[in-house]
Amino acid sequence: MRILITGVSGFIGSRLVPRLQRDGHELRGFAREPSRVALELPLVRGDAVTGAGLDAALDGVDVAYYLIHSMEPLGIPERNGGGDAARFEQRELTSAERFAAAARAAGVRRIVYLGGFVPDQAPASAHLASRLAVEQVLLDAVPGSIALRASIVIGARSRSFRFLVRLIERMPVLALPRWRDFRTQPIDERDVIELLAHAASATLPPGRDRSLDVGGPDVVTYRELIERIRDALMLDRPVLALDPPAPLTVTSRIAAAIAGEQHALVGPLMAGLASDLLPRTDDAAVLLGVRLHGLRAAIEHALAEWEETEPLAAR
Repeated sequence: MRILITGVSGFIGSRLVPRLQRDGHELRGFAREPSRVALELPLVRGDAVTGAGLDAALDGVDVAYYLIHSMEPLGIPERNGGGDAARFEQRELTSAERFAAAARAAGVRRIVYLGGFVPDQAPASAHLASRLAVEQVLLDAVPGSIALRASIVIGARSRSFRFLVRLIERMPVLALPRWRDFRTQPIDERDVIELLAHAASATLPPGRDRSLDVGGPDVVTYRELIERIRDALMLDRPVLALDPPAPLTVTSRIAAAIAGEQHALVGPLMAGLASDLLPRTDDAAVLLGVRLHGLRAAIEHALAEWEETEPLAAR
């Protein structure tokens, strides 16, 4: 198949390319800055926000992977002339709409999208609601499309995983707000890549929802997830329940500063920790023919790969 991968310089895109190359597909990448792409494949320079390069990138493509995400302000005046920077939700929706229109016009048979779990018992946060809006735009544009929804991806280059590791390394006492007791199902990076690769040619049963929740086999609270990473790092870090809760704007900025991460990423992520984030069904791995790794194996693999290129301060 002729396949386009957007977000090809990112964490998931850069891992997906060699996996698809092993299957013998004809690949093409789409990037704003091709110089940042350390992979051997044809590249088209472009920007989904403006639409630049999309027609050339999608020409003759059978399947397109949409792996573009934004969690920071756009940095340009809004259309209303107010002068405020456009929020990431607007940027994501604009990108998705332009990509969807170009894919439909090019006759693309399938778009494969990676988004996030949607909470069942609480309103979706801004970034989760944005992911859902993007998913709907893409699925509506190309009827054969498939959307995968995931929770925290456990991988050496996953920013959410790296954020947790840095917090554990740098905090002598792990003070956790009330979100510590909410549950989720983290998934191994290797499994996400396999699921995405299989989604290119998968045939879903008639009537099956085209959005699939892909969680790992282990259901854990965020406290348990942090404790498992802590134990894998072989650290002695007691957990302290932080009650009553401090304002999110305060805790997210403190957490970002401790981890050395941008608040533009950490703020939206922490805003999504207001309820359980669990898959609606657990049949995605079976439908796509992928065997999942357990959480312990995922954490150990991610930390080992991390240490291949940079030291972990805790080990």
